[in-house]
Amino acid sequence: MARRTARDLRSENRFEVLHALFERGPSTRQELARHTGLSPATVATLVTEFLSGAVLHVAAVERNTGGRPQERLTINPDRGRIVGVDVAETYVDATVYDLALEGLGHGEVALDEHENDPDYVVDGIVRAIESAVQDGATEREHVIGVGVSMPGHVHPEAGVSVFAPNWDWHDVHVEKLLEESLSIPVYVDNPLKAVVLSEMWFGAGRTEDSMAVVNLGTGVGAGIAIDGALVRGTTNNAGEWGHTLLRFDGRQCRCGRRGCVEAYLGAPGLRTTLAEIDPEHPALRQRRQRDFVEAVADALATGDPAPTELAHRTARYLAAALGDLVNLLNLPHITLTGWTSDALAEWLVPAVQDELVHHVMPGSLAGLIVGPSQVPGNAVSLGMAAFTLQDFLTRLGLASPAGTRPRPDPEHGIDQSRRGQGV
Repeated sequence: MARRTARDLRSENRFEVLHALFERGPSTRQELARHTGLSPATVATLVTEFLSGAVLHVAAVERNTGGRPQERLTINPDRGRIVGVDVAETYVDATVYDLALEGLGHGEVALDEHENDPDYVVDGIVRAIESAVQDGATEREHVIGVGVSMPGHVHPEAGVSVFAPNWDWHDVHVEKLLEESLSIPVYVDNPLKAVVLSEMWFGAGRTEDSMAVVNLGTGVGAGIAIDGALVRGTTNNAGEWGHTLLRFDGRQCRCGRRGCVEAYLGAPGLRTTLAEIDPEHPALRQRRQRDFVEAVADALATGDPAPTELAHRTARYLAAALGDLVNLLNLPHITLTGWTSDALAEWLVPAVQDELVHHVMPGSLAGLIVGPSQVPGNAVSLGMAAFTLQDFLTRLGLASPAGTRPRPDPEHGIDQSRRGQGV
């Protein structure tokens, strides 16, 4: 991968202005300068560029007594449509957004978790996108980009799924396959990066510069931000917390190792734990992972003893694994997201908070917050839409060297004006 810059979307000037508009709503140039800390001259220049590209428009003109009229600016939602797509082993979830990242339409397609052919998965992605576009009453020609999150190790600048252990994928050119089917620019990235970006823009990141966003589903992982910068690592593979060691010589993990966090906290791991507690429990009859987790949640609501013990053990596993993460990075905030978190947060979060005191060093425990994500809708899809918005601005010529990803230059290799953000 190309070398990453230390700056992220929030610390880059153009995105400081956009981020301020997402937070504040319609604002004057003076208000944007005060909110971002940028000079009035810098804000005026950037606003002029955005207006020329129709990314912003004037929402209102305010005439003050004795002063010059002030324009109140806002993001132009109708500049185009963006599709954010969350692809997991069991489903594809697609959402159509306007340029202000307001959801307009939704589509979902179930995937057979035992089917791993790339053509099968790509077909599911295309069908979910088409369903979302139809649900949002969106004209196909108004879609300016599609952001697709793929599980596993992804190289965004090449559009390649490098390694997806649950599918046994190696170097699948997902972006090329999708662009051939859609004839729309496609941006591919990893869900851990997407959830952190959505949290930074629309969740806890509004008040916290450093955090981990822990995703619980079929697999598990942690997206990380430090001092406002999205952590990608050398090859975009940072955040594979699910493949750190929880128990020496423990359960077999699908990555090939034993005792990984994912083997205990992923949905298949929860199934294994429940089978250890009560091999005949009715929830184990559910074949689909999401149906199994929902059955566990329903049983927890009735006080069923076996799922209650499952929640207790899972909270202990989760607290121990989060303790390692906090002790290593001294993070003040951990957000839980993903469909397993959504279903079980009512039982997991309080138990994890009680258990953390046994796993976190005292110097890192004070003020530590662990809680469910408050980002609206699908955090992965929203984060992918935000990445795709930056990619669109790059194509307009409005992004700086802190752009989302590099593109190959036919003469000189990587276009250095489009280096990826993050560290």
